[in-house]
Amino acid sequence: MLEAFVFATILLGFFGVILKKNLVMKIISMDVMSTGVIGYYVVVAARNGLFSPIVDSASRDEVVRPVAYADPVPQAVILTAIVIGLSIQALMLVGVMKLARDNPTLETSEIEKGNTP
Repeated sequence: MLEAFVFATILLGFFGVILKKNLVMKIISMDVMSTGVIGYYVVVAARNGLFSPIVDSASRDEVVRPVAYADPVPQAVILTAIVIGLSIQALMLVGVMKLARDNPTLETSEIEKGNTP
């Protein structure tokens, strides 16, 4: 059920990018889609009963029983995706600000009409 909601969030963002004509709404839709992808990754990767992969000196001396440790690499990948998404969103907003200086509107059809040779 949760996977369906996350997948719906991805589709909502995708259709927002395709169907919206305002550039700011396209940027917001891309952020929604990015959040849905990160959420889907978290839902798929979530498991119960995993322990942190931290080994201390006390656990080395005792008899170690096999436990399932969480892999830290997917966590690092998700943090990197969040940072990259934030920086891309900021870059797109700067581009829209530069377009807004030259154009009275942020509608893509109007910008294309004004800049076509």
